[in-house]
Amino acid sequence: MPMATIFIPTTFKTKLPSPRYSHRRSTCSSVTAQSRSAREHLLTLIADQERGLRTQKDPTQRAAIVEAIDTMAVVGSGSVTTGDSLSGTWRLLWTTEKEQLFIIEKAPLFGTRAGDVLQVIDVRKRTLNNVITFPPDGVFFVRSGIEIASPQRVNFRFTSAVLRGKNWEMPLPPFGQGWFDTVYLDDELRVVKDIRGDYLVVDRASFCWKE
Repeated sequence: MPMATIFIPTTFKTKLPSPRYSHRRSTCSSVTAQSRSAREHLLTLIADQERGLRTQKDPTQRAAIVEAIDTMAVVGSGSVTTGDSLSGTWRLLWTTEKEQLFIIEKAPLFGTRAGDVLQVIDVRKRTLNNVITFPPDGVFFVRSGIEIASPQRVNFRFTSAVLRGKNWEMPLPPFGQGWFDTVYLDDELRVVKDIRGDYLVVDRASFCWKE
């Protein structure tokens, strides 16, 4: 989903190693043999892509990943992905969204590194937060209201944005609205296409992010 481009203040000074991801093999009953094969192929393709940074410079790899996502969409066709199972804290594995990738790539210029990049969704409360963390104390998040539009589509509208450090907070003007389709969803993995033709692959975090 689109996020506002921001410049990170020099207040953040902590330098951290790049986040590591562990792609767990799902054994839940909701994952069939067909979907397991397709999801493992997708996870293999994105495993070394640095959340999409390397893919930007490799159109061949991007095409292969998009093809794998299309396969996941076929596997997930006909399923309902906008129910309660959509709620949770989802952690970015790979994306084509330029705004998020810009922040991830440029964060070291401001003396920090991007940590977890998250989507926090609550279907019942009709809320979604897009979150980029800058450990140990920094975070940028955009709040959105959402509406369920169809079995796989969610409409969203940004409502507010905040850049927060250890002892300070800066409100930022939000802008934008649109929709995204969750084309595949199981207990651990979610694959998304959005209004701008961008793609998002996230896994369910082992923690719940809260403001």
